[in-house]
Amino acid sequence: MKTIEDLDVAGRRVFVRADLNVPLSDGTITDDGRIRAVAPTIAKLVERGARVVVASHLGRPKGEPDPQFSLAPVAARLGELLGRPVAFATDTVGESAKATVAALADGEVTLLENLRFNAGETSKDDAERRAFAEQLAALADQYVGDGFGAVHRKHASVFDLPALLPNAVGDLIAAEVDVLQRLTEDVERPYVVVLGGAKVSDKVGVIANLLEKADRILIGGGMAYTFLKAQGHEVGISLLQADQIPTVLGYLAEAKERGVEFVLPTDVLVSTEFPDLKTKAPATFTVVAADAIPADQEGLDIGPETRELFAAKLADAKTVFWNGPMGVFEHPDYAGGTKAVAQALLDSDAFSVVGGGDSAAAVRILGFDETEFGHISTGGGASLEYLEGKTLPGLAALEG
Repeated sequence: MKTIEDLDVAGRRVFVRADLNVPLSDGTITDDGRIRAVAPTIAKLVERGARVVVASHLGRPKGEPDPQFSLAPVAARLGELLGRPVAFATDTVGESAKATVAALADGEVTLLENLRFNAGETSKDDAERRAFAEQLAALADQYVGDGFGAVHRKHASVFDLPALLPNAVGDLIAAEVDVLQRLTEDVERPYVVVLGGAKVSDKVGVIANLLEKADRILIGGGMAYTFLKAQGHEVGISLLQADQIPTVLGYLAEAKERGVEFVLPTDVLVSTEFPDLKTKAPATFTVVAADAIPADQEGLDIGPETRELFAAKLADAKTVFWNGPMGVFEHPDYAGGTKAVAQALLDSDAFSVVGGGDSAAAVRILGFDETEFGHISTGGGASLEYLEGKTLPGLAALEG
């Protein structure tokens, strides 16, 4: 893959496909990590005299404009990070986009409105998607792919557009691929994988693939209760995917056969009520053994004994991949497990990769310095699919 150093960008309109899919609350950005991650690539292009046209999706609008998913707040924040104004086009390929791009001078930046406001972006019809890609291509001379969080999608701006323009990868994607290669090729051992989050089904492929590579797999979060149920334990009203129990039993059997250590929680925080995440009102909970969850209660975080156990299992690691929180980290009473894992990574000598999504947000929300981790990924789903061994359409388009 070519990098932006391989492109002559001075005076050229450079289309940067970024991943600016940040969380918003009443129009306010609550975590700007993804904006900060791509800002260095944009700044580098600006310094070299490019006319930078940035584009991204945000949320899941239904192929038409929806004010709650506007990228206008992102344009303002990007401008703050770059230290220069970022012009905002109020559409994707319409009159505003054309005029805003045409007005760019060398070293200036514009952000187009949400790509998913156009049905062609996500269409499964190749011709419709290609037609939208051609409209985007008319706005640029070159293409830089730097939205790693979207490269697993076969979307117009990710898959079709690179074929229409001279293209290269941005620094963010280059760094992500380099890190993921370190997790799949010539891995320094012990290699420990920590998986959390709500659903086993979200991690089916990656667990299957990592069983061939990891030395130890630690399971927390909502998905842990399906593993506990598979072992015959009562899980009360905890998150449970009963249809995944046969799959989980297969994982446990294969892990034993391969000599991969599978570590499950030994105690959990339980309650009859899910916490109020808006008011953060104090929660009422108890700590119980993982094999003794009351029938009317729900597991909401790993317990103190499990936190110590997980920290011990991470202490000698040389490589760690962590994807998914250990509990409902958004509430302070259930953030302890996730915080303990993050601290254990910092306390170890391991090259640690925090695999995007909620895990990356948790690191920032819980007050950790993200620069102290080996790498904070911006692409949860993309990272997982790469580790599953899948071909990612956006990367394949840039390699072609």
